[in-house]
Amino acid sequence: MIAYLSGVVREVRENSAVIVAGGVGYEVQCPAGTLGKLVVGQNAELSTRFVVREDAQLLFGFSDADSLKLFDLVTGVSGVGPKLGLSLLSAMPVSALAQGLMAGDVKLLSSVSGVGKKTAERLVLELQNKVPEHLAAAGVPAGTRATPVSSTAGRDAIEALLALGFREAQVRGVVAELLGADPTQSADALIRKGLGRLR
Repeated sequence: MIAYLSGVVREVRENSAVIVAGGVGYEVQCPAGTLGKLVVGQNAELSTRFVVREDAQLLFGFSDADSLKLFDLVTGVSGVGPKLGLSLLSAMPVSALAQGLMAGDVKLLSSVSGVGKKTAERLVLELQNKVPEHLAAAGVPAGTRATPVSSTAGRDAIEALLALGFREAQVRGVVAELLGADPTQSADALIRKGLGRLR
């Protein structure tokens, strides 16, 4: 079992990275948030999950323990493999995914590529009461908490960002986190900051 990997980033690809440790280059499948933090030539430390299948041996890496915990939870659901788990974690921040599961937000979950309505319903059924509450605040500044998007400004910002072609799961996650940091923000401020994070 490979539970941890520390080494120099040799290459960052679309869905994975090559980390050199002990003279060996490991290809690590990572969610978008983790890939965005990796810099070629610099050292990286990843919590990992090693998955052995009949046709492949895959290593999945995460920049924080919360992402790994949520990955383990969603891939523990029948019909949700590691690739789909990675898609869920790539589509939105940990806090937004945790909140969606806790709130039973089937629409949010099924907006992720590869996640159908039945799979989303199964995720909610099995995990709604199993997601640790601290994951809903993962990555949110101390003293704040990402909140469900219920304000008029939040809904307006989501509509505007969706009209620009961004994916719903990502948009909802980003706007929820922005509102968690400052619930009084205007729609214009949310759109401007949202664009900065989504691009």
